[in-house]
Amino acid sequence: MIKSVLIANRGEIAIRIARTAKRMGIHTYAIRTTKEPEAVYLSTADTVIDFPETDSNISEFLNIDMLIGLAGKYGIESLHPGYGYLSENAELAERCRQAGIIFIGPSPEIIKLMGDKVAAKEIAARSGVPILGASQKAIGNIDEAVTIAHKLGYPIIIKAVSGGGGRGMRIVRTPNELAPSYKIATAEAQVAFNDPSVFIEKYLENPKHIEFQIVADNYGNIIHLGERECSIQRKHQKIMEEAPSPALDERLRKKMAKAAVSLAQTAGYQSLGTVEFLLDRQKHFYFMEMNTRIQVEHPITEEITGLDLVELQFNIAAGRKLPIRQSQVHLNGWSIECRINAENVQYGFSPSMGTIRKLRLPQGNHIRIETGIAPGSEITPFFDSMVAKLIVTGDNREQAIERALSALERFHVKGIRTTIPFCKSVLHNEIYRKGDFDTSFIETQLTSIIWREPHEELLAALFAIYTYTHENTPEIGPDTPIDPWVLNKRIRNL
Repeated sequence: MIKSVLIANRGEIAIRIARTAKRMGIHTYAIRTTKEPEAVYLSTADTVIDFPETDSNISEFLNIDMLIGLAGKYGIESLHPGYGYLSENAELAERCRQAGIIFIGPSPEIIKLMGDKVAAKEIAARSGVPILGASQKAIGNIDEAVTIAHKLGYPIIIKAVSGGGGRGMRIVRTPNELAPSYKIATAEAQVAFNDPSVFIEKYLENPKHIEFQIVADNYGNIIHLGERECSIQRKHQKIMEEAPSPALDERLRKKMAKAAVSLAQTAGYQSLGTVEFLLDRQKHFYFMEMNTRIQVEHPITEEITGLDLVELQFNIAAGRKLPIRQSQVHLNGWSIECRINAENVQYGFSPSMGTIRKLRLPQGNHIRIETGIAPGSEITPFFDSMVAKLIVTGDNREQAIERALSALERFHVKGIRTTIPFCKSVLHNEIYRKGDFDTSFIETQLTSIIWREPHEELLAALFAIYTYTHENTPEIGPDTPIDPWVLNKRIRNL
């Protein structure tokens, strides 16, 4: 058994990892930074370590030397990177191995192999997994880019070789756009991944984005845990996900799952991983990339399988065999995840900074909330905008949608703007409800990016008046009961 873990991350994922680790009897260490010295995630760890003062401009969770040093200083047996930051960094995994620290994730060789998008596509091809036409290696210069683009035919997409999360990515529809797009993509790749290398791929217009969760131990056993629908995106960034996907029937699900497992077998994969596909209107699917870490949206898979994916990560890293076979995996019900981001949707999803003055979270047996905020938490520009995840599960998709809407109605954050109105708008949309949407949904199929409740302006005016006339009332909220007769009497007395 692993006895201790350094959680090299923050926010809700640090809390999520600590929850499972403590249940497994693993002592948890969290890192306190000067940017958020009173963060909620610190209260969930057994031991809090202050990050040493340093002159480096590198973010605390990106400082490999410091992370390895802290683990060694405190005698911590393992390190869990969560997602983002160094979660797919082969150097961190290698440094952990050299220091005798168990890295909760794949080997450095696998991370490096699958992190190279060109190499990953080669493995997919060897596995018999369909791929889109693409350059066979990183593009060396603009002249080479012109040649490859002409060969593939427009539209094409430029992608960072070491990329992910939509960074270092540019769609090019005409030859005139190629040179400036190439320049921007390489610059973005350099900033985001310290690697300017890009490759070119044939661009598939308006596909669906579907990913399969796979789990592999160190003994050659590999299973899949079904798929997740991730097509609700903005600028290649996921905003809402669901499992399973309304686009897949059982035949297509088995075919895509077989491809995902085959790719993992060819790569010699071990640990948790996600194989991502693009699906066109004709139900043809193509390999896109593989993520070698736990995903933000992993809870919806946990909800429909009943499995703890973080627990699986720890057990595989400890050298245990998978506890289940493929025949024992069953997908039950439907689960939807809404990412609650600190963003002002009406102003182009711009960041919303401030202090959480009030927070009320919905509750219920079918509701799961992952969050790293509480009243008093300060939302700063230093970290990702996601402040919470709302996961709602139902017996079927229709029930999950209605339950998600009900939960969003009871989810109140005061002090910042959030994407809650946007999530409501998506869930009310008829195209979304029918399941007939793709990655262009927000730009082409969503009539309004925010949902306005019936009589919203009138209700807002009533609340304003009520608040004004109840200056001594300690707590006024959206669910506060209002007696119209009392309100009318108070208004007449103004």
